[in-house]
This record gives sequence, structure tokens and C-alpha cells, in this order.
Amino acid sequence: MTDAAVAPSSAADAGVRSLFLRAPDGLKLHLRDYGLTAVSDRLPVVCLPGLARTAADFDVLARALSSGEEPRRVLALDYRGRGLSEHDPDWRRYDVRVELADVLSILDALGITRAVLVGTSRGGLISMAMSAARPALIAGVVLNDIGPVIETQGLLRIRGYVGKLPQPRSWPEAADILRRLTDGQFPAIPPQDWTELARLTWREGKDGLELCYDPALLKTVETLDLERPLPPLWQFFDGLGAMPLLIVRGEHSDILSEDTLTEMQHRHPRIEIHHALGEGHAPFLRDEASIGRIADFVRNIT
Repeated sequence: MTDAAVAPSSAADAGVRSLFLRAPDGLKLHLRDYGLTAVSDRLPVVCLPGLARTAADFDVLARALSSGEEPRRVLALDYRGRGLSEHDPDWRRYDVRVELADVLSILDALGITRAVLVGTSRGGLISMAMSAARPALIAGVVLNDIGPVIETQGLLRIRGYVGKLPQPRSWPEAADILRRLTDGQFPAIPPQDWTELARLTWREGKDGLELCYDPALLKTVETLDLERPLPPLWQFFDGLGAMPLLIVRGEHSDILSEDTLTEMQHRHPRIEIHHALGEGHAPFLRDEASIGRIADFVRNIT
């Protein structure tokens, strides 16, 4: 059941609102709901962010998909412990299975029985898991820089920063931290864009800038045994075999390898591929080429 709906606060936010709903265990979860003024029978798009990311990552894409000649409703979710959702007092529940249950409960509460999924990294893992839990809900999937095999090198890099980022004293310093953290992965990002991207990682808090996620997420990656490769998830990927599928791969990705991408192409007869040039893990989905490719993909799903 929806606890509250926050109306747009300014003209700049017309067509988008924040909703707060309860998870099955009572935790308050947040999502952004785009396309309020569009009257359409087209299937909605549900955007699922990465491990330590938020619904705000999809703002540019969501506004593009929810406007124009063929607008769709777009939902972008904050998992528990991220964005405006409540932190879980037990970090062990920052788990793909719990988060999948949260996503399904939100869609049930909103009466959504079928949708196109856009999953970035962890959001793609949740999308693949959904193919086993509730395949009838999925009309099509965009997997953003994630596949059934996750490269250890990329996981080591992620474990090196999740929950460990220094507290910046200013937005320029935050932009510099983020730029240095991703050095070499995102050469296509103009220098002036890093401050805007930093605002997707930190937010204004009572004691200055703070992370947009619960630092306890660190514990979830610390428990991974990276001396051995993670077990592959081909059985979940194969569950997407009957569905339209678009893979976005960052040119410099250290999470989704070219070998894994090739095997995904062999296994899926309807797969489409988009290479996000000059980006790593995970592409921000803010450039015209990526937005246009995703919009074309979604447009063909009815």
C-alpha cells in the first residue's frame, strides 16, 4: 500500500513524483514515477539501479522515455538502504533475493503485471532472477553492463570503494574524487559533467556531503570470496531466452567481458547489442546514442 505521494515541487519536476511504499517486512521504500501526464496503454518501463546507486541515475533516460510522441510511464526504484529508501538495520538483507521481493511487492502494489525492465549491474541480476520468479511480468529487458559471468577484476575494484569513499568538503572535491576513482574507465565524460555525476553519489546532509547509500553495503562485498570466481548465472540468463533483450556494454567494462557477451549472443536468438563508447562499468545511460538505442528497443515492445 502506498504510504505517501509527494507532488512535484516545481515546474522542472512536472511529470515526475516520489512515491513511498512499504516492503514486505515494513521497511519504507522510495521510487520515482515519471510520465504522470501521459495517457497511454503502452507497457511501463521499470528501472533498477546498481549496487550502490539510486533511482536518480535514470533521470535523463526516464524523462526521455516518458515524453515525446510515444510516452511511457517509467518507474525508477531505490532499493532498501539507497537513495530515499530507509536503511535496513540488518545489512545481511541487502541481498538480491530480498531486493527482488521488494521490487515485486512494489509492482504488485501499483497494479503492474507486465513491464520492460532496465537493469544496471545489480539491477540486471535482479532482472535475470525475476525471469525465474515471475517470467510473465517481463515483456523485455535491457541489461546494462552485466551478464551471467561477473569478472573478478571488476568486483575487486568495486570492493575497493563501496562504503569507503572519503567525505568531500565541497562539490568540486566530490567531482574530483569520483573522476579519480573511475580514472581510465570513462574518458568520454566531459570534465564539466563530473560535478553533476557526483550529485548522484553524494547528497547534502546535516554534517555536509554524505553518501546516497548506507555505508553498511560495504559488508556485503567484504563477505565475497574473490579468490574463486563467482558461480555463473547462465540458468537465470537462459530464462530470458523468449524475451526481447538489449545488452549495453561499456567499452572499458571490467565486469562484463567480451567473451561473456559472445556467449550471451550464442544463447539468445533475439539479442541486441549496444556498445557505450568511452564508458566503463556501468554506463551512465545519459548520452544520446545510448538513450536513442534504448528508446528504439522499448518502442518495439507492445
